[in-house]
Amino acid sequence: MKRYKIIYHIICTISVMFSLSGCTKDFLQPNPLSFYTPENTYNTPEGLLSALQAAAKNAWYEKVGSGAPYNTQMFFSDLAVDGATDATNSKDFAAQLNPDAGGILSNDQHLNIQWYWNSVYKGIKYANTVVTYIDLPKWDTTQTEQRKQRNALLGGAYFWRAYYYYYLTNCFGDVPWVGKLYLTPKLDFYTTSRSTILLKLKSDLEYASEWVEDGGVKGLATKGAVLHLLTKVNLALEKFDDAVVSADKLINSGPYRLMTARFGLDVADASKNIIWDMHRPENISLPVNAEGLLIAVNRANLSGNIGANQWIRNGSPFWGRNINTPNGNTGMNDAVGVEIDLNSTYGRGVGFVRATWYSTHMIWGAGTNSANDLRHAPGNWMRMEDLVYNSPALKGTDSYYGKPLQKYSNTGALLCSDTIRSWYDWPHYKLFVFDPTAATSSQEGGYSDMYLFRLAETYLLRAEAFLWKGDANSAAADINVIRKRAGAEPLNPEQVHMGTLLDERARELYYEEERKIELTRIAYTYAATGKTAPTGKTYTIANFADDNFWYDWLMLKNNFYNKGVKTALGISYTMKPNFVLWPVPAAAIAGNTQGVINQNTGYPGTAGNLPALTTITE
Repeated sequence: MKRYKIIYHIICTISVMFSLSGCTKDFLQPNPLSFYTPENTYNTPEGLLSALQAAAKNAWYEKVGSGAPYNTQMFFSDLAVDGATDATNSKDFAAQLNPDAGGILSNDQHLNIQWYWNSVYKGIKYANTVVTYIDLPKWDTTQTEQRKQRNALLGGAYFWRAYYYYYLTNCFGDVPWVGKLYLTPKLDFYTTSRSTILLKLKSDLEYASEWVEDGGVKGLATKGAVLHLLTKVNLALEKFDDAVVSADKLINSGPYRLMTARFGLDVADASKNIIWDMHRPENISLPVNAEGLLIAVNRANLSGNIGANQWIRNGSPFWGRNINTPNGNTGMNDAVGVEIDLNSTYGRGVGFVRATWYSTHMIWGAGTNSANDLRHAPGNWMRMEDLVYNSPALKGTDSYYGKPLQKYSNTGALLCSDTIRSWYDWPHYKLFVFDPTAATSSQEGGYSDMYLFRLAETYLLRAEAFLWKGDANSAAADINVIRKRAGAEPLNPEQVHMGTLLDERARELYYEEERKIELTRIAYTYAATGKTAPTGKTYTIANFADDNFWYDWLMLKNNFYNKGVKTALGISYTMKPNFVLWPVPAAAIAGNTQGVINQNTGYPGTAGNLPALTTITE
């Protein structure tokens, strides 16, 4: 029983504090590893490595499955909204979002705020396993190789802990700091300030950058990933010179480079291009692909995979329904095996992540220098008019069979009964992951390795640092490196500001970056520096919950929230300024009976808040 109690406390300490449901001893029964104590599990480098693998794998779940947690990042951004028009939640956030709201916070297929609390703290637990037990193996640190191995493992743990805390501090702001494992339940956590945590992350990542190496096990931390995350943390701390330095180290040295020449699976297919190659599942982890800094390895034939990505299902439109021909007949059929099989060619989406006009049109339109952009070219980018009417019932009875879709009839009548869910453009090259097991069923997205960090973003992070420093020439040069690869015309320095940088991030990193996190980070910087934002306003930290760049940017760019669009069920799309930070789940606050976890401003439960801690003592 002693062994059971030790492992029970290790597993449950964070879960009890930070989840809606406590950990029970039943959790132990199906897991053979629960019979091992720390002393015989983490007393070897291999044992510690297994904890780092668990920390890495935990991160991969964000972007996998129907209604992936990642979708929530998009819903709180300028790029997309929840397109599931048959559901009432995850749209009218102004009315629905609060820390006690059960379904609106729970892990359903529409909203996963709670994933960014529960699972992120779980990832921190795995990283802290290594931090706590790093010296359980009998290291001889007078031996160079053993010292390097020890410090690299510790650096890897620091990286993953920083990875998860970067999420927390830009989703929830001030949060409890957990720097080690606890062998007994801990009920007295206190909230630590965001800036204090970020300073700790910076120190840890600087250590990790000295010891973590490139070229190790796929899926684990690399030196490139460490420097990339350090750049983000430097930006979050308004240390713009440091951000340039850390990005320089990554871009100008090491094994990484931007991929500009064709490679991989379809290299012999002249109809494809480098943009297509970059995002083929088979190409992401190829040794020749030097752009991936941090990669999730998720393949159908590998033991321990985490399920199908289902990006097609989540991100592309529900074209198989709600569309008529100009003659008034049902126009579409999404079955596999029909004569014009659009399902097998383009996949079957259900429109959970409904792209906005900003992401499908505004960033590609006049004045954006994007007329020749491969990311928006036929074959990579799909427009609804690229599809054809394919319902077998039309053949021989309706002249529009096999002809391109039309949004309006000749009299101007709308031919799509649900344009929210069933009519919008999408990046086919990003979302299409073929599932070879779905020979007779819908192509909704198979297994795929995934970029978590990619060098293209590093260039855009350095460009951002230059912008904060007032160096538009250098910022334009970095943005144009990315644009040149895409075949887009370069931007002139006078065209470059934070708005154009965010446009470029949207073009390059759609369905990759954690868009809400990055917008919130930038909002903090505008509030801290007092610089004028592309919204024409200045902001302050003191008034952050009521007046911030994140909200104003969404109101400029997201045509659902800024127009109060309603679904057929009468549900409006709404947003509020204080949602720049999400609510801390009320159960986490209530379960912390001997301490104080603060609730964010604008949500119920702030009366008991205390000033956030400004030191880390562990």
